[in-house]
Amino acid sequence: MASPILCVEDDSGIGCLLTEILEQAGYVPEWVNTGEKALEGWHRASLIVLDLMLPGIDGLTVCRSIREQDAAVPIIMLTALAGTRDVVEGLEIGADDYITKPFDADILLARIHALLRRRRALDKHSSPYPPLVIKDLEINVDDHSVKLRDQQVSLTTREFALLAFFARHPGKGFSRGELLDAVWGPEFDGFDHTVNTHINRLRNKIELDPSHPQYILTVWGIGYRFTDVPQTSSRPSATTSQ
Repeated sequence: MASPILCVEDDSGIGCLLTEILEQAGYVPEWVNTGEKALEGWHRASLIVLDLMLPGIDGLTVCRSIREQDAAVPIIMLTALAGTRDVVEGLEIGADDYITKPFDADILLARIHALLRRRRALDKHSSPYPPLVIKDLEINVDDHSVKLRDQQVSLTTREFALLAFFARHPGKGFSRGELLDAVWGPEFDGFDHTVNTHINRLRNKIELDPSHPQYILTVWGIGYRFTDVPQTSSRPSATTSQ
């Protein structure tokens, strides 16, 4: 079944172009031209392509509102705002990806495909995995949920993928480029500071004191690593991860 994609774009030329590109790629696009319409129809979409500069409710407000209701639906910001501050702000609010205009159709489709593929992989329940438990943090791969001190933590699809990758490689340092390849995919050609922004968001959600993290640690001169505290499992039948 073709994935429905919501395109939020006030420029009619770009809106028609997005519709044509997505239809030719086999997706089912729905194009709306205001933030208000986006907030009415986003729940029908498997992925959202969102402009920032919209009449009425702007794209950042739309993204923030959607994230308050759904942490997992992939959101790609497609905008003419190309400054580093704009990119960081968009990612911090909850966007999974950020593409600047003018854009390359092949790059946009590659990013869409990668996000949908990873979302389907997270949704797949073909084999049960015991939750990973590290200190007060529990990562459940089966339903891509996270608990901290028994309280549910709301993560985006990309945040969960990044955290799960770290947890599967405790103690190993990764550069930003390696994390981009592993979590975003080799087709991603965006900004290295995308990793920094997602790390900061994760730390704000899972660390007791984000300025002194105990889970996701900075390795100076390299990048980041996950704590090497041994993992356990809340399921008695599961073996301890090494």
